[in-house]
Amino acid sequence: QVQLVESGGGLVQPGGSLRLSCKASGIIFSIFAMGWYRQAPGKQRELVALITSDGSTKYADSVQGRFTISRDNAKNTVYLQMSSLRPEDTAIYSCNAAHTSYPNFWGQGTQVTVSS
Repeated sequence: QVQLVESGGGLVQPGGSLRLSCKASGIIFSIFAMGWYRQAPGKQRELVALITSDGSTKYADSVQGRFTISRDNAKNTVYLQMSSLRPEDTAIYSCNAAHTSYPNFWGQGTQVTVSS
């Protein structure tokens, strides 16, 4: 059974930082591209950051330079370090595991709220 479990969300003031974690089980983690997506109320889900199996990264323009995605294959975990947070970063953040030979897998999401 495949599971992706996110943690680390919460309430933070503008300018603050949070680190999200997503621990995977039931998959060969190292071969999957891992992504962080977010969905704000009334908006479509968008890709925030992606890290491929070989460690290449990609970021949405809106988070470039503020967010960093990383992975630890030994721990089957992908991280999203978020800094200089803004109110517009408020959303439910979900992790995704993707590989051409398998269906996409999703976590349940974790709420991030940026507010003073």
